[in-house]
Amino acid sequence: MIRLRQGVDLVLVPKFKEVLMRHENLALEVFTPEERERCQAFREPFRHLAGRFAAKEACLKALGLGLQGHGPSSSLREIEVASTPSGIPSLRLKGWIARIGSKRNVTQSTVSISHSGDYCIAMVVLLLSKDSERKA
Repeated sequence: MIRLRQGVDLVLVPKFKEVLMRHENLALEVFTPEERERCQAFREPFRHLAGRFAAKEACLKALGLGLQGHGPSSSLREIEVASTPSGIPSLRLKGWIARIGSKRNVTQSTVSISHSGDYCIAMVVLLLSKDSERKA
C-alpha cells in the first residue's frame, strides 16, 4: 500500500517581510546560507523567502510536527528548499528533521510553491514506505 502525508502553508508576503525587517537575525535562524543567497538574487527576495518559509512549515506539517512553542525553531534550518537550475524546488532534510523523516520511512518528497498577489502557498507531499504503518 502506498502511503502519503501532505502539508500546506499560506504566507502573507507583506507581513512576512515586516517581521523579517523588524527582527534582523530571524532570516539567519530560519534560512540556510544557500537559501538566503538564492533569494537575494531575485528582484523581490522577500517573496521568495516567504515561499521557502511556507514550504518549511508545510514539510513540518507533513511530518506531523508543526512549529513548537513560540518563535523560530532550529528545525526550520534543517529543512532546506533547494532549486534545480530551471527553478523546480526540492527538499533536503538534515539533522533531527532527517532522523524524523527516516523514522517515518519517508522515501520521496515533492514540494510546490506558488505566488499570487500578496500571498504565497506551498504544499509538500511525502511518500512513505510500506513499513511506515508500524513505525510512525
